Amino acid sequence: MKVLIVGGGGREHTLAWKLAQEDVVTKIFAAPGNGGTLKIGENVPLSVDDIEGLSEFAYDEWIDLTIVGPEAPLTLGIVDLFKEKGLTIFGPDKAAAQIEGSKSFSKNLMKKYNIPTASFEEFTDPYEAKKYINKIGAPVVVKADGLASGKGVIIARVIKEAHDAVDRIMVKKDFGDAGDKVVVEEFLTGEEASFLAFTDGETVIPMASSQDHKPIYDNDEGPNTGGMGAYSPAPVVTNELFDKIMNEVMIPTVKGMKAEGTPYTGVLYAGLMIKDNEPKVLEFNARFGDPEAQPLLHRLKSDLSPVLLATINGTLDGVTLEWDERPSVCVVMASGGYPEKYQIGKEIFGIDIANYMKDVVVFHAGTSYIGKHLNSSGGRVLGVTAMGADLKHAIDRVYEAVHKIDFFEAHYRTDIGAKGLKY
Repeated sequence: MKVLIVGGGGREHTLAWKLAQEDVVTKIFAAPGNGGTLKIGENVPLSVDDIEGLSEFAYDEWIDLTIVGPEAPLTLGIVDLFKEKGLTIFGPDKAAAQIEGSKSFSKNLMKKYNIPTASFEEFTDPYEAKKYINKIGAPVVVKADGLASGKGVIIARVIKEAHDAVDRIMVKKDFGDAGDKVVVEEFLTGEEASFLAFTDGETVIPMASSQDHKPIYDNDEGPNTGGMGAYSPAPVVTNELFDKIMNEVMIPTVKGMKAEGTPYTGVLYAGLMIKDNEPKVLEFNARFGDPEAQPLLHRLKSDLSPVLLATINGTLDGVTLEWDERPSVCVVMASGGYPEKYQIGKEIFGIDIANYMKDVVVFHAGTSYIGKHLNSSGGRVLGVTAMGADLKHAIDRVYEAVHKIDFFEAHYRTDIGAKGLKY
């Protein structure tokens, strides 16, 4: 089976790494890929938003299965285009991908189908948004309606910060057209968790729980990023809470999407806030998380391609997932200055030494080769991932591996997984 993976981040290298272990997979392409995917298969110089070029490549190369990593091509309609050409592709179509592509669509869906979430209002006029903020006070959350690479969510502690966030999004257009509309939300407190599931539009098969760390600095301080690390399982999601999330969030959402005429197939990812053993949805994503995919797929013992094909073919009801019971922790090593301005083209040392460690895999994100030299090429550069007998052992091992790797101004959080230790 020939597989095309759309994307070039840590999630895509992880997907390639997992699929490469299956005898049925004979060739893996990644578009555009990175230094890690290049070692597994072949990189294709096509951007993720060139959906026409990607479909032509898949058609010409007789690709058996395409997997879409990032959200942008999903919201552009890559799944619709591939299906029109008779190509097999994993992910939701354009209409269903609105669950991530539009905060307004997602929030109104949750409101209609009684899925627990923060109270909210949506605005197309910055003056009206500020007036509402003055009325409800701070802290408050201001979100760009559209896609902003995980950076369009601003937590404002005081009213001035909230007004500035509205201006950044709607007036200065820091996130482009994504800021034509804003959603202003109640600020939720508690502990975050990520909950991912495969769904064919009817059956919902949950993955193991996980927890992301979005802010750039330790103790969840500083601006949000695409994710600075993750671990699985997340002890905050108890067995009781796991069932509650399935029954109150995941299954009602899939049923609601079907009732709306936008049936959802692919990976559905709920970002949750947990307080007093009650989950509330912060946001939905329409794909594997990054960096959650790294510890999750590290722990997944089942082959991945049969699950992806069952999701596409509507036969998930016969699928079970087998997990390694050991925890896995991923620490993202980023370029200095990320998520703001940062330098690229810095040579990376020590990956082979880290990869040689037992139960450690270094997943590439923003990397590329210049000749024989591996260099940084993005904000998030590597996702160092390790398994251990328990969470503390996994954390110790992953940081031992991190300390073997070096590049100019490498930055990483030192507290990934620490929240789980209190359990």
